Amino acid sequence: MIKFSRSLHSTRHFWLPTFLAGIALLTVIACHSADFQSQGVKFPQLVQNILSDPKTFNYALSQESPNIFNLTFEGLVTENPINGKIKPALAESWQVSDDKLKIIFTLRPNLKWSDGKPLNVDDVVFTYNKIYFNEEIPTDARDMLRIGQSRQLPKVRKVNNNQVEFITSEPFSPLLRTAGLSILPAHALRKSINTKDSEGRPQFLTKWGVDTPPNELITNGPYKLERYDTSQRVVFRKNPYYWRKGEQGESQPYIEKIIWQIVESTDTSLLQFRSGNLDAINITPEYFSLLKQEEKRGNFTIYNGGPTHTRLFMFFNLNKGKRNGRPLVNPIKSHWFNNTAFRQAVAYGINRQKMINNTYRGLGVLQNSPITDQSPYYLSPQEGLKVYKYNPAKARQLLIKAGFNYNEQGELFDEYSNQVRFTLLTNAGNKIREAIGAQIKQDLGEIGITVDFIPMAWSAYTDKLSNSLDWDAGIIGFGAGVEPNDSANLWNTDGGLHIFNQKPQAGQEPIQGREITNWEKEIEQLYIQGAQEFDDAKRKIIYAKTQKITQEYLPFIYLVNPYSMEAIRNRFKDIQYSALGGAFWNIHEVKIVKN
Repeated sequence: MIKFSRSLHSTRHFWLPTFLAGIALLTVIACHSADFQSQGVKFPQLVQNILSDPKTFNYALSQESPNIFNLTFEGLVTENPINGKIKPALAESWQVSDDKLKIIFTLRPNLKWSDGKPLNVDDVVFTYNKIYFNEEIPTDARDMLRIGQSRQLPKVRKVNNNQVEFITSEPFSPLLRTAGLSILPAHALRKSINTKDSEGRPQFLTKWGVDTPPNELITNGPYKLERYDTSQRVVFRKNPYYWRKGEQGESQPYIEKIIWQIVESTDTSLLQFRSGNLDAINITPEYFSLLKQEEKRGNFTIYNGGPTHTRLFMFFNLNKGKRNGRPLVNPIKSHWFNNTAFRQAVAYGINRQKMINNTYRGLGVLQNSPITDQSPYYLSPQEGLKVYKYNPAKARQLLIKAGFNYNEQGELFDEYSNQVRFTLLTNAGNKIREAIGAQIKQDLGEIGITVDFIPMAWSAYTDKLSNSLDWDAGIIGFGAGVEPNDSANLWNTDGGLHIFNQKPQAGQEPIQGREITNWEKEIEQLYIQGAQEFDDAKRKIIYAKTQKITQEYLPFIYLVNPYSMEAIRNRFKDIQYSALGGAFWNIHEVKIVKN
């Protein structure tokens, strides 16, 4: 499951690319305000800065970051972002059958929800059968769980009071990792599944919105929601029934309270960090040199996890469909966008190395694949992946060969004398993306293409991408994990995040005349094959083909990948920093010490 990413980094507890991660960039701030302390009582706490308000408290319906779920929910298993290994979580163990068609998970004894009620096998069966497998609920989790050509879903059944069995109709190698999807409380949500609203839809679709009183949210993760003040803060309190214990049997996590301040200005965060009021800050390229000089005096450490796991790209709207007889995309523009040579010319016309040198101050690498560099299935350029190095002369040659032509002023026109001009969108407030968009506008101007670059509010932008589908081109980022199938909802032609050629979402008006290309179908089939294969060497060959196709047909024009860097005060102990997990993926182990 991938998620829209507002920033270039994201952090996760179970490392599913949480569309879009992804997940968001978190800046940790030392709390020194009495507003969040009980009178006369001090306890370990940290305050985190997020870029915008959460959009929902319902895990199954979430499609973007920031979200609260890394802190509030867990699945049967989790993944160590340092080594990529699957680890027990709510399940203490599992057994895979010899034919690879069954996995039996054994739950830990005495698990409880944050309200003190027992967490058991019935909750697992409910979560999968009544939520994730429920076609009335538009959850991206379902796309990750579809198996083979039939696209069937696994069967999940109770074996006994502490064991649950997952059964597949054919081998499905990502099944174990998908068991990291959050388990949700049956006793709190069952009624909303079974009860319909006035339009015949499950009330679950409006359950646990951001207006829900925090005490009604039942969690199983290290924290529970204590308070939410719109546009101000989200406050979490330690879950007293969380299952993890320390080496001496002590309750985890050690940090009692976490506070997310909702502040969109990274400049303000930098000022607070330098003045000593912040414990940590994600380092953007323009801040690196300044902070590196202050590392010793400021008593903090700069961690570099290598290239981030977020895929940042430019993409065109390739949807040829209509709504109510009106084309989603202007047919003239659609003709350009659906021309592979046009997309390749645009890729050659973008100076990505300049982005690294200028926008990222040299702190990044070129990005060429939908699969993260940390994945064993990543295909590097040295292994044969096509790369579009900046070459404006080649871009012009491709355009002319494809029937485009130039006037005396160097402006590009198609064969019908239409000037080539389109609108490029991204989310406002993200300085990096705004700088990249401005450069793309300039670069493409050098090959005769006029780009109207418009940063817009995040909610309006995502509404265009997912709902109205009325847009030309965009810049956005998606989180990516080590398991390619986590992005199945992106490459499945009917997937919830097949955004370059989107089908209508649940409850939206239908689209007439939407076309699926042969290369889209081929990628979809290869992802199915990859999920059926258990041999890692063979899986890499399959996913190598998908990466070659994506780089040939360019549904996404991949841009650059900055380094994942964060400055963290040395009073935090047991930090295990990684690009995939960030600084606090092991929040239950992190302690605050005096220094």
